[in-house]
Amino acid sequence: MTYPEFFNDVKPIVLQDELAEFLGSAEKGIIEITYPEVVKMAGHSCGVVAGAYLMAQKALITLYGTEMPQRGHIKVELQRQPQTDNAGVTGSVLANITGAAYQQLGFSGIQQGRFSRRNLLIFGVDMDADVRFTRLDTGKSVRINYRPGKVVIPKNILMSAIGPEATEESKASFPKRWQEMVRTILGHADEVIEIV
Repeated sequence: MTYPEFFNDVKPIVLQDELAEFLGSAEKGIIEITYPEVVKMAGHSCGVVAGAYLMAQKALITLYGTEMPQRGHIKVELQRQPQTDNAGVTGSVLANITGAAYQQLGFSGIQQGRFSRRNLLIFGVDMDADVRFTRLDTGKSVRINYRPGKVVIPKNILMSAIGPEATEESKASFPKRWQEMVRTILGHADEVIEIV
């Protein structure tokens, strides 16, 4: 897959997954998730995908510090329902990174639910944040908001390609300008990601 070079500049997210270790999928269960891998999972790179990646990255650093984050031991709650805006995309990216699964869609576990991933991704939670991440072992949680509007205006870029005033030139340059927007978001993580 050929993709914009800046994808390689995004710091990978490294976690330990006890299920991957148990099944021999990854040595010591160490899993490295890169931005290009998340893009492949989502099928595209946009502000939502980039924002979800950054939220997960910031949450894991806040929750675990210098410890290795434990994939499959993190509950992820979203304020919006999956069909609202692009919350379903956000949830998919966060599930891919953290291992949290929606309702009964995830792995059911072995021996009385060991390694279960079910019901760890929850939508429509009444809270004053976009997403809340909670460690299952300690109960420590972090609430995060994503505010891309601090650095970009995605709708304006999109309308330049599909709006009534779109020109052939603006349509042709759209993919490059769209990914430049994504690069701007990824390069301003401290501005667009708010811990509340």
